[in-house]
Amino acid sequence: MKQETRDQLMKVSTATLCTALFKRGLRNQMIQDVRPLNPNGPNMVGEAFTLRYMPAREDRNGIEVFKNRDHPQRVAVEQCPPGAVMVIDSRKDARAASAGGILVARLMQRGVAGVVTDGGFRDSPDIAKYAMPAYHRQPSAPTNLTLHEAIEINGPIGCGDAPVFPGDVIVGDAEGVLVLPAHLADEIAAEATEMTVFEDFVQEKVMEGRSILGLYPPTDEKSRTDFAEWRKAKGR
Repeated sequence: MKQETRDQLMKVSTATLCTALFKRGLRNQMIQDVRPLNPNGPNMVGEAFTLRYMPAREDRNGIEVFKNRDHPQRVAVEQCPPGAVMVIDSRKDARAASAGGILVARLMQRGVAGVVTDGGFRDSPDIAKYAMPAYHRQPSAPTNLTLHEAIEINGPIGCGDAPVFPGDVIVGDAEGVLVLPAHLADEIAAEATEMTVFEDFVQEKVMEGRSILGLYPPTDEKSRTDFAEWRKAKGR
């Protein structure tokens, strides 16, 4: 991902990105039912590195499997590239944790940009204090082994009903997490940046008491003229 694209995506909302995607016929790119552990933290932008869980089978998932250095969950934590976002397919099941505070701390210390699961994290009060953004469905104390087996690293997954392919661009804000197809990331980032400028203008005018009719969308010539003048005055 270009640094310019990353910088642009850090400053736009998932709502604006959803609109840009909808214009291209993409309707299901928002990861459903995940929330930031720290809503006041920074936004999250990075390329997807995925981990997929399947239903656990009891004879394969005793606590001793964590002693195996090749355990996929542990390997994924050590392989997720700096600047990437780890996206975990936990089958939308938060009854057992996708990971806990120690593994998420390791991701943070390795320079990973964020982590998201459609399941839950244990040690969530600790994770909420970390500098790295983290998103999940709800807190979950049981170890993942009780319900999940980590089975595949960096393959296509579904996370919260959104399709995620390795290398897709993941964007998170206080509202939620969105998946940008990699080949669209540059143009969507540029378009959303322009949309954000206009939306800031509209928000300001609405707060001043102006009607949305003819303003949003700008079907009146006066709205387009006012926006051009506002933009020049604001240096945007």
